[in-house]
Amino acid sequence: MTLRLRNVTKKFNSFTAVDQLSLEIPEKQIFGFLGANGAGKTTTFRMILGLIDQTEGEISWNGGEVGYGQSHLIGYLPEERGLYPKLKVQEQLIYLAKLRGMSKSDALKEMNGWLEKFNVPEYKNKKVEELSKGNQQKIQFISAVIHKPKLLILDEPFSGLDPVNVEMLKEAVVELKERGTSIVFSSHRMEHVGELCENVCILHHGSPVVGGQLSDIKRSFGKKNIKVRADFETKFLENLPGVNKYKSMPGGCELQVMNEEVSQIVFRALGDKGFIRTFDLEEPTLNDIFIEKVGASYE
Repeated sequence: MTLRLRNVTKKFNSFTAVDQLSLEIPEKQIFGFLGANGAGKTTTFRMILGLIDQTEGEISWNGGEVGYGQSHLIGYLPEERGLYPKLKVQEQLIYLAKLRGMSKSDALKEMNGWLEKFNVPEYKNKKVEELSKGNQQKIQFISAVIHKPKLLILDEPFSGLDPVNVEMLKEAVVELKERGTSIVFSSHRMEHVGELCENVCILHHGSPVVGGQLSDIKRSFGKKNIKVRADFETKFLENLPGVNKYKSMPGGCELQVMNEEVSQIVFRALGDKGFIRTFDLEEPTLNDIFIEKVGASYE
């Protein structure tokens, strides 16, 4: 059930929110959307779901259109949360599951399993408004996955969560992928995308500036990062040919270099200066790539 977008454009009067977006989201993988606020991520999700119509282009899933006929196969966690604050958690989740075609008994079984997984079984009889923001987020996530969707779209699923709950949700996302769900998610946090995704798309003002397999993107970027920890001053490395960026750190420095060959020049330059504790050559981060392509720090 591959999801395909071909030359998809969305205009709101004279404003173009998404511009000629073409991509293929493979089945049973986690696909990451990156971009600053206003880049077009949420608009793209709404077009995929059929909540708004594209101005131009085609969107297909499993060879056909995405519509209400497939709603039982799709899960959606919107960035703007939409739970009913006065309803109890169980009432809400069972109601939403039945809308997706589940029986009450199946829905109860799934709900109890997820509440146990998220360590909140005692919350099923509490009203949503009585829960913390993080626990509301867990309930919203359960509402998106309780019916075992084949395609799951998560818009900023980790926003507002503490590190413990982020890890809990990440584990759940990976488990769903391993069970065969295709997952598309957006995030402001590039480390989450880097950890979870095999394929990514970076949007900038509605247009894709980078897309494809993460490993290929990093390889084609060329530049590498080096972390040096040493018992001597490393500032002289800043002036070596091929060193793009130098950042002083306690006990050493971090460098961005043009390629692996430059890393060897750096290594040789350090050789006779004193004791080197660490010399780590690393792949570029998504943050490095974003800054290069979009020209602004992401965080």
